[in-house]
Amino acid sequence: MDEIATKTLAEIYLKQGYLQEAYEIYKILSERDPSDTEIQKKLNELGKQMDASHPSPPPLPLSREEKIRFLEKWLTNIRGRKKGG
Repeated sequence: MDEIATKTLAEIYLKQGYLQEAYEIYKILSERDPSDTEIQKKLNELGKQMDASHPSPPPLPLSREEKIRFLEKWLTNIRGRKKGG
């Protein structure tokens, strides 16, 4: 893919919603020309965007009571899906 990596291709991927592919192209371009601030900016923006679209899961409850509340909420959601499906 190195030989076809261009800013234009990265922009096409972006417009089509393919963030990972655009990121990979910008990464290649960044390695080719580390002094290009426009590419560095796009790479940073895309990295942040991709992190935001894949949030980390909430931490698991620690105490026994928190675990029970967590599991009861989870069970309620499952029961609600079964009724709706």
